Parts: sequence; C-alpha cells; structure tokens
Amino acid sequence: MSRVGQKPIEVPSGVEITIEGNTIKAKGSLGELALEFSDQLKVENTDGEIKIEPAGNNKKANALWGLYRALIANMVQGVSKGFEKSLIITGVGYRAEAKGNNLVLNLGYSHPVEMEVPEGLDVQVEKNKITIKGIDKQKVGQFAADIRAKRPPEPYKGKGVAYEGEQIRRKAGKRAIGAGGAGA
Repeated sequence: MSRVGQKPIEVPSGVEITIEGNTIKAKGSLGELALEFSDQLKVENTDGEIKIEPAGNNKKANALWGLYRALIANMVQGVSKGFEKSLIITGVGYRAEAKGNNLVLNLGYSHPVEMEVPEGLDVQVEKNKITIKGIDKQKVGQFAADIRAKRPPEPYKGKGVAYEGEQIRRKAGKRAIGAGGAGA
C-alpha cells in the first residue's frame, strides 16, 4: 500500500482542476498543464482535494498509485507557484549568456556551446549563476541536468557547472615531493 498515494492533494485557491476520462488538467495563474493517467487508477476532485486510489488490487495499480499522486501534486504546484533551479559556473573564463531563445556557454572548449531553451522555460543569467524557471518540474530539472552535463564539476579545483548548494567532493591532488626529490 502506497504511503505517498494515500495523502490527498490540496488544491490552492486560484487553481482549477478538470478531470475528463483519463486526463487531468490543472489551470492556474502561471499556466496550464495536462496529464494522462493510467486507467488502473481512480482520480476524484472533491472539496478542494484530489484523491487517488487504485481501481483494482493488483501490483501494477499499486506501483502507479504513488507515482501519479506525485506527478499530479507537481502539476498543481507548478501552475500555482512554479519551479526553479539554479546552477553555478566556476572556473577561469567560464561564462554563460542568454541570447534570445538560446543559452550560450563558454566552458573551456574550443567553441561556445549553444543550447536552445525549451518552450515554457525562462532562463536568466547573472554573472556566474544560471536560473531556470518554469511550471513543468520535469522540463526544468531536465534542462538543468543537460546544462550541468556539458561540464560537470571536477574534483580537484571544482571547475565546471554545479547545482546551487551542491557539495562537490574534493580530492587532494598530488603532493609536492620533498626538497631532495626522487632520483636526486
């Protein structure tokens, strides 16, 4: 039995929820999202709460129960508050710049890396910080992961692109050999 799935989702004021067949739509001040859920689940919208229950007592329905509860909760939060991810660029000469619908990254390669910003996302660049905002949690997280993958932080000096607040495990590197040196 799913502990996550049992919790009802509270719908904040200003958010409209409509359920048509196997599709749930959430409309709020920031936009509108839709999700098609499995026919093995029952979704009900009553008294400002969304309740999800498995339609049958089988393994597949129980496995999907918590998943779809989390996805629907993310939809409701996205259309009301939105989601945000921040990335920090560390390294000499490493820069980012927003040009129209593209994000241009200079990450120590022989060429700048251009990335097209997905529809529905807003990207802002301030000095060495990239902020990604949007209503779809999956899109925000995936685009942030794609940016980080272009130059992940390395363990010796910490150069690269890291999430804000991410702890980078550092290594000591080679130690200086004594004054006499090896083979002297």
